[in-house]
Amino acid sequence: MQKKGYGCECMGGGRISHQSQDKKIHVYGYSMGYGRAQHSVSTEKIKARYPDYEVTWADDGY
Repeated sequence: MQKKGYGCECMGGGRISHQSQDKKIHVYGYSMGYGRAQHSVSTEKIKARYPDYEVTWADDGY
C-alpha cells in the first residue's frame, strides 16, 4: 500500500460472522495484538455497503 501512496494504521481488530442465507452480519471480539476496534464504526460502513442486511455488533467475545 505504501508503494501506491496509501498509508494505514491498525485501529484494532475483531471478528465478523456472516450468515448469507439469513442476510445477517455480526461484528464482535478483539485482537490480542491490536486490541478492540470501534465496532460501531465498522458496522456503519458495512450497513452502507449491505443495506438489505441486518448488521449488529457487540464488544463481547474474542
